[in-house]
Order: sequence, then C-alpha cells, then structure tokens
Amino acid sequence: MPTALLSVYDKTGVADLARSLVDLGWSLVSSGGTAKAIADAGIPVTDVVEWTGVPAILGHRVVTLHPKVHGGILADPTDPEHQADMAAYDITAIDLVVANLYPFGADSASFQHGSGPASKVDMIDIGGPAMVRAAAKNHAFVGVLVDPSDYDGVVTELQGSGSLGADTRRRLARNAFAHTAEYDAAVVTWFDESDAPPAADEQVLPDSIHLSLEKAQPLRYGENPHQEGARYRQVGATSWWDSMTQHGGKELSYLNVFDTEAAWRLVQRFDEPAVVVVKHANPCGVAIGDDIGAAYVAANACDPVSAFGGIVAANRTVTKEMAEPLAAVFTEVVIAPDFEPDALEILLSKKNMRVMSASAPSALPFDLRPVDGGLLVQQPDVVAGRSEAWTVVTTVQPTDAQWRDMEFAWVVCAAVSSNAIVYAKDRQAFGVGAGQQNRLDSARIAAERADGRAAGGACASDAFFPFADGLKAAVAAGVTCVIQPGGSVRDDEVIAAADEHGIAMVFTHQRHFRH
Repeated sequence: MPTALLSVYDKTGVADLARSLVDLGWSLVSSGGTAKAIADAGIPVTDVVEWTGVPAILGHRVVTLHPKVHGGILADPTDPEHQADMAAYDITAIDLVVANLYPFGADSASFQHGSGPASKVDMIDIGGPAMVRAAAKNHAFVGVLVDPSDYDGVVTELQGSGSLGADTRRRLARNAFAHTAEYDAAVVTWFDESDAPPAADEQVLPDSIHLSLEKAQPLRYGENPHQEGARYRQVGATSWWDSMTQHGGKELSYLNVFDTEAAWRLVQRFDEPAVVVVKHANPCGVAIGDDIGAAYVAANACDPVSAFGGIVAANRTVTKEMAEPLAAVFTEVVIAPDFEPDALEILLSKKNMRVMSASAPSALPFDLRPVDGGLLVQQPDVVAGRSEAWTVVTTVQPTDAQWRDMEFAWVVCAAVSSNAIVYAKDRQAFGVGAGQQNRLDSARIAAERADGRAAGGACASDAFFPFADGLKAAVAAGVTCVIQPGGSVRDDEVIAAADEHGIAMVFTHQRHFRH
C-alpha cells in the first residue's frame, strides 16, 4: 500500500485529494490542521504523532523533523543499505509528499502562535521546506506536490497507470525547489527590509539580492513578433498590473507593458489634471490642464505625429470631453484611474485600443538592468521638486510663471532618454529632444518640434550644458528661462551666455540621466 504524507498551509482541494488517494488504496499520514481537515471530511488518516511516536515539541517547532518521516521520504528502495536501515528502525517508505508553506510575506499579526500573534520569526517554516526539499531530491522514487492546481493531474495519472511517471516526478520536483526558493527569498528580503536604515555614508544596496519571479502574464510577443514575451511578478509582491481592469482591446505586447508603465509612472508625478503621451518609452506629449479633457488636447498637440500609435495616461477619470478627441487618434493604450460611462462607450468603439483602469504604481526597490553574468543594480531615480538646493545663477531672477514652467519641464525631462532637452510653456510640453549622443542635437530637435511655440517658456536639460552652444540653441527657440543641474567646467561660460541673452537660469545640482 503506497503512503502519502500531507501537511499544507493552503488547504485548497486537500480533502478531495486525500479522498481520491484513499479510493486508490493509499494510506495517509498527516499533521496538525491538515490532519484535522482530512479527518473532519470523514477520510481515514494517521496523525504524524502516532506515526513517529513523538509528540509535537518546542511550541510546535518540531513535528515532522524525525527519522521516520525523513527516512521514509529519502529512502532509495533499490539500495540494500537503505532497506536494511528501514527494517532496523521500522521506517515505512513515503511515496508522495503533499506540502506547501505558510506565506512568510503575509502579515504575521493575522497568525496565532501560542496565545498571541505570531512574529516574523515564528513564521519561518522549517519542517515544511525540509520535507519538500527531501521529496524533491528523491524525485526518482517520490512525488511531491506543492501547488493545489497540480492535484487533479496527479490523481488522473495515478488512476490511469497506478504510479507517477518519471517526467511528472521531475516536473513536480522542479516546482518544489522553486517553491522553497521563493520562500527563502522572502525571508532574506525581510532581513534586508527590517535592518535599520543605512547612515548617509553607508551603502544602501544589499550585499546580495534574491529575486524569485513567477510568470504573471503571457504577452502577445516581445519587442518584435518573432520574440516570445511575458510579464513576471516578484513572488509575494503586489502589482497594479494584477489589479488593473482592461475594458477592451487586444492582448498586451511587451512594448505595450513597457511603455504603459513609463506613461503611468510619469503622469502620477503631477497633482493637477495631467495627461502624458508616450512613444517608445519617451514622452512625446505632456500637459497640465484645468480639466482632463483640456490636458489631453494640450498633450497631444505637442507632437501629434509621434502620438500616433502611442500610449496615453491620465491622472483623472476620463471624461467624454477627453474621449472624443482621443478616439480620433490611433492609440495603442489609454490608462486612467477610471472612465465615465459615455467616455468608455466612445473608446470601446475602437476595437484595437486597449482601455485600462488601474491604481497608482508602487515605489520600486531597485532599478535592474541585465549584463553578462548578472545585473546592474541601482537605486531608483527619485525626481525631487523645487528645494533650497536649487539656485538661481543668473542676474535675471525667474518670475512665478517661469518657476512653474521650469518645475514642470524638469519633471518631464527626467523621464526622457538622455541626452534630454524639453521645451515647455504654461506647463505644456512643446518640444522633446531625446536620446541623442550630444546635447546640442537634442536642443535642436526639441526646437524643431516646438516650432516657436515655446517662446517665452522654459528649457530643461537632464544634465549640464558642456558648452554654451546648447544653451544658445535653447535661446534661439525663444525660451526665457533654463533649468539644468550645472556642474560643467564651463559653467561660467554658460552662465555668461545666459546673462548676455537676458534669461534666467537655475541649477538644481542633481542630474537625471536615463538610459
């Protein structure tokens, strides 16, 4: 008679699995709450305490950590020495282990330990991972189930052939090691997050990063149709992507997700009604308006050619007044907190437009880029607003309106690929120069796209002007104020050029390269 050991936190389907195993002639061993759930369902089960002859000790920390349990799991039935040990110590082979771990990433206060709430240390499972790893190691002879979604398939295979095939056992073992890896990663992350914040002169990146990712969403394709793509989610993390509602349109592709993330994060930086249009991860239209409809019209006016096939993000409920002009422009994705019924009806008439409502994104712990053999890791770039660190370096002082335009242009510029130049007026972007190898070309491209509309407005540069020529190109575009980090060996020349042309210039003393 084959034997199954069941000890699960997630009891979904465990009683049905137990009943199916008993119907197939299996005997069951179980522990704690799992044993009670099985017994309460009227299914015969032996408690592991009876199996081992040793009660749960140390406040339930030691239950399954016993030679009769682990000997039964790890035994090689083809090894005479193993068989002799099993006979000597009355160890019965265990053919299937069904175990999953209580969620370390969950709020431990909701779990009881003794007479009070559990601490995070109490939540660190020992016996569960030990059983799972043992069964996975011995997958040549033992099956291991950690995911309730696998129960039905295993039962079907047992009903058909009486045992699990080698390929099935290997697949289940791989899933089991992934399960324990996810768990260990969550524990390590807790240690890192619970440490005291580092001092100003200490490193803020941990010595090691343990990422455990699960496939959350298959995508239509990658950057190109011949590439497969998927969105993965860090195990235990919450994501606005998982809670968002897609009201209509085709399935998302890799670039839809990538560009929508960029647009959605940028539009959240504005408190007033704002719309962002993104194309190939760069904003090609950003505006603040009295209402969301006006903000969209202004954002789209920045660069209507680039906006074709772009991503539109709004930080207010989309109204009919926004939806009507938006529906006239081919748009891949529109995302907002919500949609008025009339607006939704208008947008859903565009069958290929992906219409999404979502909550705000959470802060990112790290910025990761793949390199050969690993990852480049950095803190996320936080774009600070106006502060005492910002200094006016020119004779001319900015007006209140110029300060507003510079602050707006600075936020937009930080989201543009370097080298980046943004021209804006009345908190509406008119010219975006992105991703050029020199700053002068970015300034010229932005000026060409602004086409005089930024006259009297602001210029933002994500890094310092290495020469005065870039600033002169901005002046030629008609701007009357400039915001940039400063820090060039030729700052004096650039400041002199600004004074010569009678414009105001502010140094932020913080660069925002984006590659």
